Amino acid sequence: MSAASDPIQAPAGTPARFERSFTQQEPIAEDAIAAAVAVLRSGRLHRYNTVGDELSPAAELERNFAAYQGARYCLACASGGYALQIALRAAGLKAGEPVLTNAFTLAPVPGAIAAAGGRPVLIEITEDLVIDIDDLEAKARASGARFLMLSHMRGHLADMERLMALADRLGLIVIEDCAHTMGAAWNGVKSGRFGRAACFSTQTYKHINSGEGGLLTSDDPELMARATILSGSYMLYRCHGAGPADAEFEELRLDTPNQSGRMDNLRAAILLPQLARLDENVERWNERYRVIEARLREVSSLHLPVRPAPEHYVGSSIQFLAPGIDEARAEAFLEATRKLGVDLKWFGAAAPVAFTSSHKSWRYVDPQLLPRTDAVLAGLFDMRIPLTFSLDDYRHVAEIIAVSAQMLASEVP
Repeated sequence: MSAASDPIQAPAGTPARFERSFTQQEPIAEDAIAAAVAVLRSGRLHRYNTVGDELSPAAELERNFAAYQGARYCLACASGGYALQIALRAAGLKAGEPVLTNAFTLAPVPGAIAAAGGRPVLIEITEDLVIDIDDLEAKARASGARFLMLSHMRGHLADMERLMALADRLGLIVIEDCAHTMGAAWNGVKSGRFGRAACFSTQTYKHINSGEGGLLTSDDPELMARATILSGSYMLYRCHGAGPADAEFEELRLDTPNQSGRMDNLRAAILLPQLARLDENVERWNERYRVIEARLREVSSLHLPVRPAPEHYVGSSIQFLAPGIDEARAEAFLEATRKLGVDLKWFGAAAPVAFTSSHKSWRYVDPQLLPRTDAVLAGLFDMRIPLTFSLDDYRHVAEIIAVSAQMLASEVP
């Protein structure tokens, strides 16, 4: 594409401006509000403030989410990033150890590795926005890493059979970052059921919303017992809804430091009714995703990641590439869609904007050469898909993106 920096001029026939907010979430439902009010009226917001054998909302959430995932254990945490940190610590990460992870992810993932004392080793990605399994094998062998923190970034699942076969051959401990794939599956197996542990987020823009929060799941009793102590259980581990047996805590309870990061009952109470509606909302997101995807696939200058048949995704956001675009044209495209009310993010900017940072701006990570990832990020655009918009709204939004991209392409000599 050309390096011209003049703004794109909208011709006659340009869609009307879209007037709704991309950051407005659906309201918390009345049953969740009622549950929150009940917690507030009780005054017992702390997860361990219970009477007798009473199950606190935090413990109930652990029990219900473990059942939803088909996992043996679940721990409710203060954030998804915190869950990532203690998953690594509980799995035995030592200070300075290499941890493999996708080069395309959000900053909390390398941040969690660094906070847990690890050294991120970044793996290239493909044009379909998943980890490059060949590069993963090469860097796993070269680094001697024991850990892979696999980020299902923006909801894209790699070929999980191939990836886990490689992990088994190399003896990698896989921890899944499922912040964007709660409710997703690969070949009928839920995201988060492949690795030693999985970490989920309940931050506002995730699939269930408590403002901030996280969930850690595992079938490994020792890992989960250690994570429970790390989370700050004060020896009250019997009060968890989906925790290991008491015997798992005997050898480690006095040797594991308290790094408090518990979820409180107020957030758990808000999440419980949302979890019950998660699968319904997954279908609502996917309806909206498919409307946008169908229109953008008609635009020859754009590439949309392939969604393989085994992948049951959650379309809570959409990504597309404008291959070969330069900075000036990318900024012009962003400005054109912005003027028409569509809030796109671009991962190719030199400096981080909102959540769109790249590995070059993570100065706590050793600089690494990632030419294929850099080429993908240079043309990568992203958009949230709020459930507050109707299917007709998304037809409007998709038309704005498509027309703006077509105008951009038509200006290339």
